[in-house]
Amino acid sequence: MSVTKDDVKKVARLSRIAVPEEKLETLAGELSGIMGWIEQLNEVDVEGVEPMTSVVAANLPMRDDVVSDGSIQDQVLANAPKTDEGFFVVPKAVE
Repeated sequence: MSVTKDDVKKVARLSRIAVPEEKLETLAGELSGIMGWIEQLNEVDVEGVEPMTSVVAANLPMRDDVVSDGSIQDQVLANAPKTDEGFFVVPKAVE
């Protein structure tokens, strides 16, 4: 892919970067080189290669999925301004 001076101007304007006119040709050449490297990635055979989420194979420690009430109801309700039978009491919001 070849990047032109107009492409560089457009990208610079969209990214709000001031690029002097005399540097447009240089930047166009550099960006064309970068795009060439990116295009080389299409030549790599990735058949049978599994997608990765990380470069390091790591298994997260798992814990049993057990339902519990937390056993700390008193601590949770300790800072509540008002409670009733183990629940928060809040002002009525809808009539």
